[in-house]
Amino acid sequence: MDINKELDARGLTCPLPILKAKKALSDMHSGEVLKVSATDPGSVRDFQAFARQTGNDLVDQQTKLNGDQEEYTHFLRRR
Repeated sequence: MDINKELDARGLTCPLPILKAKKALSDMHSGEVLKVSATDPGSVRDFQAFARQTGNDLVDQQTKLNGDQEEYTHFLRRR
């Protein structure tokens, strides 16, 4: 998958990862992919709801252990 823009939202809690993603997507073209890295466990549900509400495509979500902390990666395709 080609990533057109990356957003580091690690350390931020709801609603900041969503707000930053919304701003980043507004500067992107239709079909481009945004990769968001987050540490907030609630971001998994938040990005699912965000995609449903905005019509953007949530292409993938991944969870991995980074040291002693889980990291969540979300891939959104701009509508």
